[in-house]
Amino acid sequence: MGSVPAYDNHVHLTPSGRNSEAVMEFKAAGGTGLTLVTLPYKEVQVSRGSDFMRSYEITLSLAEKAFQRTGLEIRVAVGPYPVLLIPMAARLGAERAEEAMMEGMDAAAALVAEGRACAIGEIGRPHFDAPAEIMEASDRILRRGMEHAKELDRPVIIHCESGSAETNRYLSEVARSVGLDPGLVVKHSSPPFVTAEETFGVVPSIPASKRLVAEALGKGIDRFMMETDYLDDPEKPGAIMSVTTVPKKVRSMVASGAMSEESAFRICRDIPDRLYRR
Repeated sequence: MGSVPAYDNHVHLTPSGRNSEAVMEFKAAGGTGLTLVTLPYKEVQVSRGSDFMRSYEITLSLAEKAFQRTGLEIRVAVGPYPVLLIPMAARLGAERAEEAMMEGMDAAAALVAEGRACAIGEIGRPHFDAPAEIMEASDRILRRGMEHAKELDRPVIIHCESGSAETNRYLSEVARSVGLDPGLVVKHSSPPFVTAEETFGVVPSIPASKRLVAEALGKGIDRFMMETDYLDDPEKPGAIMSVTTVPKKVRSMVASGAMSEESAFRICRDIPDRLYRR
C-alpha cells in the first residue's frame, strides 16, 4: 500500500495559512504529489494586469517553500481567477477589467513558457449566474487562455459551472476552435463524468468524495484525477476538504477493493504525469 501514489490535482496555499505545514501533513498521510493552483491573495489587490504577476510570484514562492520541506513533486498552475472579473469591473469598468484579465492571462502563459509553471489555471467563468457582459467577457478571456495553451502545448485548468455534460461540450468546442486538444482541458470540480458522451474529451478532476469517485469508477472508466480544492484559509480550516483527503481516500478504497491498484496508478500518476510533464 505504501507504494500506491496519491495525487491531489487542485490545492491552494496562502501566505497567511499553513502553506508548507499543510503539504507536510499531506505527505505524512501518504500524498505523493499535487497541483498548486493560484488564487487571489489578500496581500495583492489586482487593479491592473501587472498585479497578476505579483500573485503568481507568491504561488511560485509557496511551491518552492513546500518543495524544499517535503521533496514532493509540486506542479504549479497560474492564471487570472475568473470570478475576479466581477469586482474589478465594478471598480474599474468592464473594459479596463477585461483588459487587465487578458494581461494576467498573457503573464501566466509567459511563466508556463519559461517552465516556471506547468499549466494555465484556474481560468474560465463564474460558476454562478452573472450579468451577460461578465459572461461574454469571461468567454473571451477563456479563449485567450486556450489559445496560449495551444501555442505552448500545455494544459488549462477550468473553473466554471459544473452541473451538466453540456459544460464539457462547450469547453471541448472552444478548445477545438483554437486548435487545442480537449485532452489538455482539465475540468476542476467535475461531477463523476467519465464516459466519452459526458466529457467530450475533457479531463475530469473530481472532488475526492468516496461517493463521487466510486460512481466514476462504477462506469468502468478511470480517466480522471482527484482533488480537494483545499483552501488553506486560517479562518476556514479544512475548507473545501482536508489536505489529507486524497491519500486517505485512495488508501481506503484500494484496501477495500473499491479502487484497483491499477486505477490508483492511472488516476494518481499516469494521467497527471502525461498532462504536466509534456
